[in-house]
Amino acid sequence: MVHSPTCPHPCFLLVPASEPQFPHLQTPDPGDAVWNVRWALCTRRSSGAPAPGPGATIFALSSGQGRCGIAVIRTSGPASGHALRILTAPRDLPLARHASLRLLSDPRSGEPLDRALVLWFPGPQSFTGEDCVEFHVHGGPAVVSGVLQALGSVPGLRPAEAGEFTRRAFANGKLNLTEVEGLADLIHAETEAQRRQALRQLDGELGHLCRGWAETLTKALAHVEAYIDFGEDDNLEEGVLEQADIEVRALEVALGAHLRDARRGQRLRSGAHVVVTGPPNAGKSSLVNLLSRKPVSIVSPEPGTTRDVLETPVDLAGFPVLLSDTAGLREGVGPVEQEGVRRARERLEQADLILAMLDASDLASPSSCNFLATVVASVGAQSPSDSSQRLLLVLNKSDLLSPEGPGPGPDLPPHLLLSCLTGEGLDGLLEALRKELAAVCGDPSTDPPLLTRARHQHHLQGCLDALGHYKQSKDLALAAEALRVARGHLTRLTGGGGTEEILDIIFRDFCVGK
Repeated sequence: MVHSPTCPHPCFLLVPASEPQFPHLQTPDPGDAVWNVRWALCTRRSSGAPAPGPGATIFALSSGQGRCGIAVIRTSGPASGHALRILTAPRDLPLARHASLRLLSDPRSGEPLDRALVLWFPGPQSFTGEDCVEFHVHGGPAVVSGVLQALGSVPGLRPAEAGEFTRRAFANGKLNLTEVEGLADLIHAETEAQRRQALRQLDGELGHLCRGWAETLTKALAHVEAYIDFGEDDNLEEGVLEQADIEVRALEVALGAHLRDARRGQRLRSGAHVVVTGPPNAGKSSLVNLLSRKPVSIVSPEPGTTRDVLETPVDLAGFPVLLSDTAGLREGVGPVEQEGVRRARERLEQADLILAMLDASDLASPSSCNFLATVVASVGAQSPSDSSQRLLLVLNKSDLLSPEGPGPGPDLPPHLLLSCLTGEGLDGLLEALRKELAAVCGDPSTDPPLLTRARHQHHLQGCLDALGHYKQSKDLALAAEALRVARGHLTRLTGGGGTEEILDIIFRDFCVGK
């Protein structure tokens, strides 16, 4: 926090660490645009101007920083229309949701700032539900700085905090909490699968599903409470409690299926762990370099070149992946290589998908046979499920084989032929990876809405636990209370009754201007 001897409100000089667009503000520069805006706000406050309350109008640069063709600056709040009139005086407000070309001028000096497109979004028909304005200005730093300083000089306006626009949209009922999380994921999406999943969540699919479950519980709760109040009334329909039990059992099945699938959604959001393993000189490092399209690992004919685990994030067939290159599995020649092999085996246990590599021209060697008997056979013996490890066996160096294929050797499970040298077989490997990763992470184009955060899993598990208490309750009043608890978990999942601390955690990762 920066204090001024003339400013009674030093909090307005606080620069949050989550404000990536102006990192240099942590060491304030009097020549900086946003520093000047905050200083102007404090100076105006100290002169007796009223401080804006919770309904204050906020403004921020919403597009990326740096030089660009167009930069978008927007405001939200009751003084948005006033700010637009002041910067474009003496013009009236443009038609709602129609772009209008206006000359922007500094309200203090009257100096022209830029000729820009402005859009007026009167509330509640706006992103935040409040009056909003967008200024589409030229993206030079001097232009952006001048417009930000001009907005900071308008009474009632203040710079936005990180995520404040989206938080206002949530507070005004424009987005529920799962949609807010979908918006955050969409902003950070780096792969095609992440984009699809985030867009589905932003469109409200998970929220609609949870609301449907909540309505089911509301109906069941109404049946139970009706029986409590009117159980001896002849006018009460028969089978009321039985109907509630049927609905609860069906909901339990649906919740259980989504909870078993929760790990897939989290992998899709944060990335699946793919580990490349095999004996020395099988071509593991070459494959990692080929898949990541950059020289991540050193490639050498000398066995034991890779001593540590090398990791790199990769977009594989549209899915986010943390790709790991590991030391060749053998008895280490020295203590360093032994430690590398130990770490390789440790990382192997954490893998979601194992790329097991063998030298196709050396399948009869003791190291290849031992690898097939230990790693490949043990993973293949697992019962298939969404939580079990998956394995792809890749035979590298196919360019060294005769046209008849691999020579004499042990019986091989299903495998893929590849040449890291020529690239032959790479398309087949990528297609196999796409199918395996769709099973590991879920397919956003076909699967039901996925649970992408631990918070989702926590509330669904809480709901399922409460339904278990409902089934075990011998007293109808306790059964009704269990249904209320279960319904409360579903309500909190979409944002109802959320505490300020939870909301702070969700919104803190948003950038300023969103």
